Amino acid sequence: MKRVVTAILGGGQGSRLFPLTQHRSKPAVPVGGKFRLIDIPISNSLHAGIERIFVLTQFNSESLHRHISQAYRFDAFRSGFVNILAAEQGLDNREWYQGTADAVRQNLTRLIDDQNPTEVLVLSGDQLYLMDMKRFVLHHRDSEADITIAVKPVSREEARGFGILRLGADGRVAQFFEKPRTDEELDSLALDETTTRALGFPVAPGSFLASMGIYVFRPGILREILVGSPYTDFGKEVIPAALSGSRVFAFPYDGYWTDIGTIPSFHEANLDLTRPLPPLNLYDPDYPIYTHARFLPGTKINQCAVSSSILCEGSIITGARITDSIIGIRAVVQKGTSLERTILMGANHFESLEESRTNGIPMGVGRDCRIRNAILDFNVRIGEGCQLLNESGIQDAQTENWSIRGGVIVVPKGTTIPPGTVI
Repeated sequence: MKRVVTAILGGGQGSRLFPLTQHRSKPAVPVGGKFRLIDIPISNSLHAGIERIFVLTQFNSESLHRHISQAYRFDAFRSGFVNILAAEQGLDNREWYQGTADAVRQNLTRLIDDQNPTEVLVLSGDQLYLMDMKRFVLHHRDSEADITIAVKPVSREEARGFGILRLGADGRVAQFFEKPRTDEELDSLALDETTTRALGFPVAPGSFLASMGIYVFRPGILREILVGSPYTDFGKEVIPAALSGSRVFAFPYDGYWTDIGTIPSFHEANLDLTRPLPPLNLYDPDYPIYTHARFLPGTKINQCAVSSSILCEGSIITGARITDSIIGIRAVVQKGTSLERTILMGANHFESLEESRTNGIPMGVGRDCRIRNAILDFNVRIGEGCQLLNESGIQDAQTENWSIRGGVIVVPKGTTIPPGTVI
């Protein structure tokens, strides 16, 4: 595994996650109260013994770079690293990344020539899942594949949003459609009885196999496909073009996986973690998610009612009611406040009394607020008596201080909401 190289695709501008991506790249968006999205693919790689990891990004990469430099430091006796490869202009290239495949193409020298890997593992930076990457790579080797795609069963309704595959009896990919639209296309891709048995786990009748956007490539094939080609996207162009001349196989996966592409999906994926038995187990002692070690004090709770919630270290919660919510690091929630289905990301630092007086409204959520179905980014200041409930059921709205995306209220990083505000 030490000869495998991981390339994590940092994504584009992240416009569907705006305003969470207003000041940061998608992989730097906080998740689960104390992690960043980038921690997921990095941890999956490290648990497999893969320690040469590149993160390809081009938008708002400063906070991502800071997080990675603080969180992932290998000792002097290991050759591992996690490096940012931000898009840059050089003498031989004046273009930004045009897509997932183009991002890898522009970095082939650093990914392949400088590292001489046995395989290149390509992961996404905006997905939430835990996968045994060692098993994935070994499956690729055992199949003698040129390309292996991680696949997951989905329903007919979900299939229209994914790249859908049809497999041969030997597990080789025979057909690939990126986001099939017509019933005829879907009917031709439905799982048959033979393929269903070959998956090795039960699936619902009428299921389809969706590409998870996770790949293993033989370096020579990756170079052959990308160099000199016009392809810019793996799902839309590279994989369909490779089927005729390369050995493309599937790796079936039946665990939890979600693509965090929109505000509602991000909100729901986080709240899934608060369930009594969450679909993604972050409490497995053999499979921890690595992140920046902050050395914060424990959570302080004073006369609160808390149910089905995650409370992260360094937070102070007084006389509040917290239900189905995530309270992030260094968060402050004051007396009489109710939070329901809310993600309060917390703060980048503890606020001093002088800073609190200067700003007028303390950092965190003030007294007697009611907040439901909301995402409150880092360092927000919510004044006393605010009612952030969206009782009118507005699906989309945009103002200077807050947004609504898919019915979810979003207060951007560092924003102040005046006392008594009703949304």
